[in-house]
Amino acid sequence: MSPRNARLLHDFTLIYSRLDSCECNVTDSQNAQQIPTPLPLRAPESLSLNSWEAESGAALLRELRAPPKRGCAGKEIGDMAVQTALQKSLVAVGPAGRHTASVIFLHGSGDTGQGVRDWIKQVLKQDLSFQHIKVIYPTAPARPYTPMRGSLSNVWFDRYKISNDCPEHTETIDMMCQALNSLIDDEVKNGIRKNRILLGGFSMGGGMALHLAYRHHQEVAGVFALSSFLNKNSAVYQALEKNERELPELFQCHGTPDELVLYSWGEETNKTLKALGVTTTFLSLPNLYHELSKTELEKLRSWILKKLPEEP
Repeated sequence: MSPRNARLLHDFTLIYSRLDSCECNVTDSQNAQQIPTPLPLRAPESLSLNSWEAESGAALLRELRAPPKRGCAGKEIGDMAVQTALQKSLVAVGPAGRHTASVIFLHGSGDTGQGVRDWIKQVLKQDLSFQHIKVIYPTAPARPYTPMRGSLSNVWFDRYKISNDCPEHTETIDMMCQALNSLIDDEVKNGIRKNRILLGGFSMGGGMALHLAYRHHQEVAGVFALSSFLNKNSAVYQALEKNERELPELFQCHGTPDELVLYSWGEETNKTLKALGVTTTFLSLPNLYHELSKTELEKLRSWILKKLPEEP
C-alpha cells in the first residue's frame, strides 16, 4: 500500500469509528454523549485502493465496529521510554552549515516523521527546506488508541473519541509534552534561542503543538496547525485564561469539506484562541479534505520565513 493510501485508509477508519459513536470509557456523562450520525461521507476522488487494500480496509472497519476494548485509554508508557523513542525516530532536514532557527513538525495520527516529510515532498515536489532553518520531524511512539478500539498506532496522545465535545485525555497529552520538551531543550543547548523555534503539525500534530506552545513554551516564535482542533474546555484555553504574557502567533489552515476533523472545529479553535489574546491567521481552503495541499504548504513556508528570517 502506498504511504498516501495508507494514510487515507487510516483516516477513513477513524471516520467510521466516529460515525459509530461508540460509548467511551469516560466518567463525565455530560461530556461523553454520543455524536449524532451525520450524512454519509464520500471519499476524496484521489483515493484509489486496489482489491487487497480494500479488503484489508473492510476487515479493519469490521474490527472497529466490534465491541470496544475497555481500559485502553489509561495505559501508560514510561517517560524515559518515550523520550528515547523520540530521539531514535528523528528525521531532520537542515542546511549544510550551521542552522540559526528550527521548526518542529509533528505528524498526524497513524503517520511517522519520515511519512509526513515524504508527503510534503510529494505535494511540493521538493523538501520543505531553508538556507538557515532545520526542520525536525519526530515520530510519536506507538500506543493503544481508543478510537481504533485500542489498536497500537503512532499517536501523540489518546482520545476518548474523535470529537471536540468530550474531555481531553490530559494524562497522555501531559506525558507527551514532557517528552517533547527534550527536543526543544536539545535545540536550545545547540545555541538556538526559543524565539527562533516554531512548533506545529498536521491534524493531531497541530493539536499537540498547541498544547506544547501555549501551555509550556510561550517564548517560541510561533505555532502552526494544519487541519487541527482543540476540544471544548481544552487545558490550553484554561491556561491562557490566566496568562498575562505575550503569546506566540498562530498560523492555521483548514479545508472546508474536511470530514474527519470538521472545519467548524478548527474555526471554533481559532476564534477561541483569538478571544484569549492569540494573534491568529486562519486560512480556509475549499476543496481540501483531510490532507495537505501545495497552496497550504507554500503559505506555510512564507509564514515560516517571516517568523524566522535570516539573521545578519
